[in-house]
Order: sequence, then structure tokens, then C-alpha cells
Amino acid sequence: MATVHKGASIVPSKLELVTAWMPDQRWYAAKGRAPQLERVGGFRFEDPEGQVGVEVILVADRAASPPVVYQVPLSYRGAPLEGAEHALIGTMDHSVLGPRWVYDGPHDPVYVAGLVDTILTGGQSDDGQASQGSNALAVGRPTGLTTGTVTSSKVLTGEQSNTSVICRMGARDGGPAEPLIVKVFRIVQDGENPDVAIQSALTQAGSTRVPAAFGHLSGAWDDPAGSGAEQHGELAFAQEFIPGVEDAWRVALVAAASGTDFTGRARELGMMTAEIHESLAATLGREDASAEAQEALLRSMRARYAAAVADVPELAVRASDVEALLGRLSSVAWPPLQRIHGDYHLGQVLDVPERGWVALDFEGEPLRPLAERVRPDLVHRDIAGMLRSFDYVAGSVRLSGRASTDDTTDAPSAWAARCRLAFVDGYGSVAGELDADDRTLVRVLELDKALYEVDYEARNRPTWLPIPVEAVGRILSEKGPTR
Repeated sequence: MATVHKGASIVPSKLELVTAWMPDQRWYAAKGRAPQLERVGGFRFEDPEGQVGVEVILVADRAASPPVVYQVPLSYRGAPLEGAEHALIGTMDHSVLGPRWVYDGPHDPVYVAGLVDTILTGGQSDDGQASQGSNALAVGRPTGLTTGTVTSSKVLTGEQSNTSVICRMGARDGGPAEPLIVKVFRIVQDGENPDVAIQSALTQAGSTRVPAAFGHLSGAWDDPAGSGAEQHGELAFAQEFIPGVEDAWRVALVAAASGTDFTGRARELGMMTAEIHESLAATLGREDASAEAQEALLRSMRARYAAAVADVPELAVRASDVEALLGRLSSVAWPPLQRIHGDYHLGQVLDVPERGWVALDFEGEPLRPLAERVRPDLVHRDIAGMLRSFDYVAGSVRLSGRASTDDTTDAPSAWAARCRLAFVDGYGSVAGELDADDRTLVRVLELDKALYEVDYEARNRPTWLPIPVEAVGRILSEKGPTR
């Protein structure tokens, strides 16, 4: 058992080390600004060998307004961790223990083992024993679908907002166990995490259209606004790991570039999407669309159009067309609202042999506030998101020049059009054919998504900007609801 040495001096301090390290992390939101960190919570995991200190600190960054709360797992070692040079946060001198090497926790097997064990057993962490900020314990919430202990772990690279760790597992009796992947949320927010809530609900309903949810870690921290109250939320999420598969984006991209028919797979994808929506409605319920919800959509779309015009001024000439399309919302019958995916595209779907399409990452659109992402919404938003994704495949093929030379000059666009029709047809075969009002809602939300894409591409990938700009023009030029 590791001992916490109260009153020991540490140079540099933990916050000083993290402050210097954090700006270079992909998940740090306040790019270009120096963090101003304050501890608002934290807890510890015990190392059974008593050699490694494992602490999770929750820090509020006051360089952002409002402050953003980050989760930073740390491990403290008396010697360097072999092979983890890239995860070294820094070194410190401890007045009792001497030199300490401090690592980003997800790269340290001791932290990962403690995290997964707490989640799967329904255990709780140890007290953080800090003088500043909450020391509330973190608690595991297992679904009971798997057990075992971590035998090895590997951090996935390339993620923007979270850190995911693939864990090879061993059964408690010594045999092999099912592998899992645990997602550590770097930015934590007060309230329900939609990825945890929706995927857990689908797992509980017996759906095989999502990776099985194995459990999550809940925690608490001081309100960074200084209200004196505690905030509560999910800190990590363990789920089924599906190895050796490709996402639907890569599968579709190969088909589009070669001119291979993809309508059958697109129809299956539409059917799977409808199955998920029906399961979510049955598990989490539906509610009528209020006048406030309708007004909120109009406000959001007008704000997105303004942002798109700021990025691409030539879109300003379409202002009357945007308002004309938005005006049609007042004459359509809105269906009940329900929980949806919220950021649905081909990259959020896996192609799993003998299982079919499997959807993942139900966190919702990253730029939307959490309060918006957990609200019931129109299923049409997910339909529109996938239709835009097929258009993106075609645009990517055109930009790269990878289209088959044996086809027509606009073969990628024709390929996408066929896939879009097949997807909608598949959706309708399960949920009922889309009527004129449904198609209007899809068209409006396609425009909403395309305007979001204009803003995103202008800021991040300017060479891809023609894809959403052309889509805005196409959607606004359509004379009526499209099938």
C-alpha cells in the first residue's frame, strides 16, 4: 500500500507540471493561451504493490470563460517507466521520497488496472487527501456483462477530446477474458454524459447494433463557478472492444473511388439506424416537440448561417433562400422528439463481420453545449448527418482525383446520390416511409449540417471547403422535398 506523505514538499508542484504540459495536448481546448489551473477535485487508486502513486486531479482552467474542467490522471514513480518517454509529464523532487517521474496516467498500466477494476467491480477510489478542492470518491457503475483484470493496455492515438485505452483482459480464474476499451473523458461536465447514457440504454435493451457497455466511473468536483455546490458527472466509460474492423467511411471511400455499387450496404445502414432510433424511443421515451424547441432550431440555424457567411461571404446572397426554407418549418407537423446519436456519420459506424453495421460514439456534436446534446431531438438530424456523409465521400474522391476513369465525369456524385436514396429507403422500411413533412425536416437539417461544415472546414481544412459550400447551394436550389 502506497503511503501519502502529508506535509511533504514537492518541487515543482503538481499544478506547475501540469500547467506546462497541458497546452501541447490535443484535448486542451484553449489553444494559444496559457492554462490557469485550480484543483477542484481528485481521488486516488491504490497500487497493490505499493510502488506507484496513482492520483486523478480535476482542474478548472480559468483561462477559458466559463472555466473548463479537465481530468488529469497522474502516476508517480521512483524510476522511469520503460517505453513511456512520450507520456512523461515531468520530474519533481519529493522531500521524503526523492526524485519522482510523473506520467500521464492512461499510459501507465497501474492507473489503467485500478480504473478498470473499479468500474467492473463497482468499487470506489481512495480519498484524494488534498487541502484544496473536493476529495469526493469516484465510484464504479458496472453493467455486470463482463469481469476480469487488465493484463496489458495500449493507448489509442489521434483522439481529439478523450483518451481511449485498449485493454487485454484475463479472467479472475487465470484464463483469457473478453478485451475492452475504456474511454477517459478529458473534459468533464456537470450532468449526464450522452455517450454513456445512450449506449448503456441500448445495451440494456439487448441491442447488438452498438458495442456492449460494461460500465462507467462517476465522480464529483467543486463547481468552478464558486457556488459552493458539487458537480457530478461521468469520468470514464468501459465498453466492448471490436478488433480488426474498418469504419464505414473507409469502406464507402474504397467503393466510391472504384465505382463499386454500395446501395445494398447503404440500405442496410438505413435499416440499422431506424432500429437504433426505435430502441432508443422504447427505452428512453419520446416527448412532444414544444414551441420552444422549434424556436431553438431556428435560432441555431440562423446563427450557423451567420457564422458560415463570416467564413464564406459569397453565401450572403442566399439569405432569402435560407429564410424561405426555414419558413417552411412552420407548416410541417413535427413528430415527437427522442434521444438520438447527434453526430452521425460514416466514421461513427463499424463494419463488423457476421454482425453488420455497429454504431459508436454517442456523445453528440462536439461544438454543441452538453445541455443541448442531452436533449431529445428530431431523428431527422441523424438521417441528415448520414446523407451529408455520403456527400462527403463523393467530395473526398473528387478532391483526391481517385475516381474510376471508366465512369462518367461526375461518377462520385452519382454514386452518392444512389447511396442517399438507398439509405432513406432502408430507414423507411423499418420506421415507415418518410412523408413530405419528414423530407422537409431532413432537408432543413441537411442545410444545418452543411452550414456547420462550412464553418469547420474554413477553420480547419480549407481545401475541403468546396464540399459543404456546394452542398449549401444544392440544398437551397432544390424546389421541394426530395425523396
